[in-house]
Amino acid sequence: MPEQQLNGALSFMRYFLSISFMAVFFLACEHQTVRLEGYAVHGIDVSHYQSRINWDSVVGEEIHFAFVKASEGISMIDTLFCRNWAEMKRVGLHRGAYHFFRPTLPARLQAENFLDAVEMEYGDLPPVLDVEVLDGASKVQLITGVRTWLYMVEIQYNMKPVLYTNLKFYNKYLAGHFNDYPIWIARYSSREPSLACGRDWQFWQYGNQGRLSGIDGHVDFNVFKGSLRELESLCFSPPLILSEGFAAGP
Repeated sequence: MPEQQLNGALSFMRYFLSISFMAVFFLACEHQTVRLEGYAVHGIDVSHYQSRINWDSVVGEEIHFAFVKASEGISMIDTLFCRNWAEMKRVGLHRGAYHFFRPTLPARLQAENFLDAVEMEYGDLPPVLDVEVLDGASKVQLITGVRTWLYMVEIQYNMKPVLYTNLKFYNKYLAGHFNDYPIWIARYSSREPSLACGRDWQFWQYGNQGRLSGIDGHVDFNVFKGSLRELESLCFSPPLILSEGFAAGP
């Protein structure tokens, strides 16, 4: 084969292979997440990216809980948080709120941002700290900031927040720390996540291409490792405050 024809054939092959790879990659990314069997308690997590959600339709899809983005950094509030928070309560869904953590920003101000946005009520799921980026921070800075946020929120609500992250980030930066806090792990697979430190997980985000009635586009699918009663045992239960006259007695 003449050199010019050979070069042309090689160029075509390279083009064909690159197009094929892109097509396979696109199809893999768009592969719809199928609900996992073998788990009693299913949930989703959402933010303004899901736009306006019809929660009446969602609750009819055998969804038991939902986490919604409330805040990020020191000043950002999700534009649809207030609507989602109120709607989840209206339809009777176990609801929880999360904060997206920015490690280079003051953790105290980030905790205050979340606390100002979220009014917890009886039956709400624990607050969640979403930790999945470094933003140039060191591991020590990350751990210190996360500890500060968790402590401040725990003191405010008298309940331990949930720590959310993906499996690789957890194993590299967080394993061995915060073992007394519930963990929510993202691992997009049909196989359960295995944490480097050997501890168990409480929530597992197993896919981000789920489809549900009431939500346009994709949504993250999650399961809880336990029964519905065990999920409810994690929920917010403010202490009873007796009136002064009642406490004093007759």
